[in-house]
Parts: sequence; C-alpha cells; structure tokens
Amino acid sequence: MTTPLTRREFLKLGAAALLGVAIPRPFHTNEAKAVSLGSERLGRTVTSLRYYDIPSLGGVELGYYITDSVVKILEASLGDPEPKHNPIWLRTEQGWVHSSSVQPVREQLNQPVYDVPAGGFLAEITVPWTQAWENRNGNLKRVYRFYYASTHWVDAISTDSYGNVWYRVLDDLKGGYYYASAEHMRRVPAEELTPISAQVTDKRVVVSLAEQKMSAYENGRVVFAARVSTGTFEGDTPKGEFRVERKQPMRHMSADEERGNGFDLPGVPWVCFIAWTGVSFHGTYWHRDFGTPRSHGCINMAPEAAKWLYRWTTPIVPPEEDYLEADNGTPVTVV
Repeated sequence: MTTPLTRREFLKLGAAALLGVAIPRPFHTNEAKAVSLGSERLGRTVTSLRYYDIPSLGGVELGYYITDSVVKILEASLGDPEPKHNPIWLRTEQGWVHSSSVQPVREQLNQPVYDVPAGGFLAEITVPWTQAWENRNGNLKRVYRFYYASTHWVDAISTDSYGNVWYRVLDDLKGGYYYASAEHMRRVPAEELTPISAQVTDKRVVVSLAEQKMSAYENGRVVFAARVSTGTFEGDTPKGEFRVERKQPMRHMSADEERGNGFDLPGVPWVCFIAWTGVSFHGTYWHRDFGTPRSHGCINMAPEAAKWLYRWTTPIVPPEEDYLEADNGTPVTVV
C-alpha cells in the first residue's frame, strides 16, 4: 500500500519536516535548491551544534552553538548529499547548520486565561523554551524546560508577589504539579481539536519502516503523508496490524534503559497509542531528523503532523478531556 518516495516528494516532505507540518497529496514542488522557510524564522538548537561557512561538513568550522540557543534562520538549502534522508541545511547569522538539530520555533506571548475551567485545559508552549518550577515545601526548584510545541494540562492560575502570572501544570506521569509562565503558554481552542473528516468511516494509517513514512488513507486514497522516525533498533517498532487504542493530547514520557539512552520528556504532544507496550504516534520537539530511525519504538512526527493525525483518527477526544481509550479506533498497519 506504499510507494517509493521520489526526489520530488522528498523535497516537499523535507521542507514540511523543516517547518513542522505534513503535506497532503498530491505533491507539487519544483526541484529548486532553495527550500521555503514560510513565516518561521527562528530555530532552537536541540543539541550543541557546529556551524560552517558552507552547507557541508567539509566546510570551515566557524564555531558552535550550545544547546537551546535561539538562532535566526536566514535561508534553507540542500547541502551535502549525505545523509540522503535529510540534506537540508540552514543559514544563520553565524554560519550554516544542519537542520536535523534545529527546531523551528516562534516567540509568541499570550494573555493569561484567568477563568480556568474546573477540569482544566490544554495549553501549548509558544516560546523557544520556558522554565518550569516545582514547589517543594514552599521553595521553588527548577525542574524541566518546557519546549516550543510541547503541550501541557493546566488546572490552576496564580500571581506571585512580583506580579508574575503562573499556570499550574499537571504531571500526568509522576502525579505532581509544576509552574510555568502563563504568558508562554497558549490555550488550545476547541476549534483546533475538531475532528478531521469525521464523516469518513473507511480510514487507515500505513507506516513504512523501510521508507520511514506515514500515509493516511480515506476510502483507499492517500489524503496525508509525512516523514517519520521509528525505532532505532530492529523490532523496537513492531510490524503488524494495530488500532489506535488510546489518545492523549499531552504525555510525560520517560524510561530508563540498559542500553544507556533513557529519556525524560514532559509535554509530548498529540499522542496516539497503538499498542499496550506504549508504542504510539506523537509529536517530537527533541530532534528534526525525520526520515531515519531515531526513536525508542514510537513513531516520531513533526508536531503539526502529529496534531493532524490526532484529529483525524478515532477515538475522538473531547477538548475538555486529557485521555480517552476505545476498542475500535482507526486501523494502523506497520510494514
């Protein structure tokens, strides 16, 4: 049910991965070297990152950015032919960096929502990152950085003695609470969570491990496609027939692993679980290297692509809910 990814399709999906969106078919693009940046012109370095005088590792190294540097993106271009899955480079004011380690971000402040519903609401981080704090016996301690496009469940609001407004955020994994700046979090409106193609009953998702691609089908026709990153090791992402069985608009994911690459990631957005082991589709803010295996078994997607899939698949999660499970969710085939 999948077809090889052509260069023309790659260029389209490559630009989409850069911008954080997926592109519905049919694909239409020029094979020009430049890649459109759209309106997002800032990037956050998700690791320490070297920059060069040309879009190539063979160029002259000019310096490096530390993790979580916010850089202005001036241009995107195809550079080194390797890695084949992602030859996109970005020009910053200091030099060229590879796009795999740069998250496109914005700097958007928001008016706090003082009328918090009894059940809370979903909020999205709209700045490159914001510091989250924990109240430990009256003392505030730094805990996590909440990153752009991550999502969190807000259940209370408060103002400190300096006039700073804070949202209280539920930790759905550990059961505690954190506090983050209300100005840095946007309440996700109900209209952004309305189902897509709700009237269509014949839906199926196909994931190709070989091509690292997800395709969404309606009545046998592809309506949406995106590059993904599945499990790094063989078998991490299981092949077979599944269904979307649980959904959450946000999830704190963490694990300790013997092979030394554990993780602790609050606010993972737009999660669609397909197996009791925890394998899921979800948005990813810690890398931009879609098109190659990078995960612990989940199916990593750009946040906007994951959001589309979350809205398109069943079961449908009401805006006021942060969790739903069902036995008859959208079928998923992993090949």
